[in-house]
Amino acid sequence: MDIITGKILKLNNWPDGKIIGIAKTISAQLAAQDVERDAILNQLDAVRQEPSPFLADPLMAGLARECIRLNKKDEPSIDTLLESPIPFPIWGREHIDDEAVKQMDSAMRLPVTVAGALMPDAHVGYGLPIGGVLATDNVVIPYAVGVDIACRMRLSLYDVSPHLLGQKKSVFENSLWNETAFGMGAKWTGSKKAQHEVLDDDSWYATPQLKMLKDTAMNQLGTSGTGNHFAEWGSFHLTEPMFGLEPGVYLALLSHSGSRGVGAKIADRYSKLAREKHPDLDASVKYLAWLSLDSEEGQEYWLSMELAGRFASANHYIIHQRVAAAVGLKEVGVVENHHNFAWKEKMVDGRTVIVHRKGATPAGVGVLGIIPGSMGDAGYLVRGKGIASSLESASHGAGRLMSRRNALNSISRSAREEYLKTNNVTLLGGGMDESPQAYKPIEAVIKAQTELVDVLGKFTPRIVRMADEPGDI
Repeated sequence: MDIITGKILKLNNWPDGKIIGIAKTISAQLAAQDVERDAILNQLDAVRQEPSPFLADPLMAGLARECIRLNKKDEPSIDTLLESPIPFPIWGREHIDDEAVKQMDSAMRLPVTVAGALMPDAHVGYGLPIGGVLATDNVVIPYAVGVDIACRMRLSLYDVSPHLLGQKKSVFENSLWNETAFGMGAKWTGSKKAQHEVLDDDSWYATPQLKMLKDTAMNQLGTSGTGNHFAEWGSFHLTEPMFGLEPGVYLALLSHSGSRGVGAKIADRYSKLAREKHPDLDASVKYLAWLSLDSEEGQEYWLSMELAGRFASANHYIIHQRVAAAVGLKEVGVVENHHNFAWKEKMVDGRTVIVHRKGATPAGVGVLGIIPGSMGDAGYLVRGKGIASSLESASHGAGRLMSRRNALNSISRSAREEYLKTNNVTLLGGGMDESPQAYKPIEAVIKAQTELVDVLGKFTPRIVRMADEPGDI
């Protein structure tokens, strides 16, 4: 067999040092499998050109890490904020409190910030306000993604009338009680333990943390968290043909959930690492510390974030499959989207940036998304218009009108029950901090962003399942 020597690697522009030894060891292993020399050199070069996808590859991971270390550029040590914030557009300013705008102002003073926008559901969050969209230059900010990485929506449509909800109400209620698990520490055991191909993803072995988190993922797969996470049956008014359905009113299932303990642990680890790398960053933006995507930590976070996204999607898939199966239905159409995530996107000037959408929905040209209201209010299926000034984004929901603490202190149970009764909503669980009165009016929030999205349909909740305890995010 052809032996790939250090000399051959150097002739193929591999640099001197430790990396030559790693590449030679991999070459020998591949040659032992009868892989031809040119094919081996091509595989090695693929790792060198873009190492991050190979961090989870059992054979190539060591080479990938060494490539990242060698390719790492000297990061500017400047953590000094800009004297004034980069200007940014705001949609629905009348619905947004001053503190959220102030928070966005601070984010727009980061030396790594390129552009930003604020959505009409915006309210104060950690670091970046919820409803904030931030574009940065080759860095990712863990707290601008959020604690519940890849929190997302899923809407399933069924080719039957929503009148079934009234005719078989107990059957639909039981499907939510029995086939969902909500709250802190919620998990499935025994025969109810879920299976999904996401558990076979090689990325679980890319970092020591992800290896440890795989057990968490196995236990929490197909479950939902606290706070504003939900699964709900309702009626859906479709206004244009889609999924083989004509405009009309259909039964639908809507869910809101994220990556559970997996995302929370990833966010905690990498936000702490980011703060350690920027100890001189002003206290007002300490939660907006960043990781360079040329660094090993930045690449690890990015890979972990994307895995959390696939895990969150799997949670929704299992919830919908189980709940629908319990009532004997099969979906005819599905729409889903993240809203706590970061994407590599191109701006109109051609620059590639990292777009963080913390509580914001992707709204590129023709992109479908779901913007929900509260437990007692409508949600909307929308199609993006690709407005560049919004960084092709829209709101992720109605947005909080008052904090969880204020809601608990000011909204009575009787007031909440009266609201739900008026709107013909049956609530299963649900903390008082999620009362509809704690949220902005969803219709006003949708109206404030007609420049950003077209409305294609309206979901009206009828049976809502949520966690009992107050939310923590």
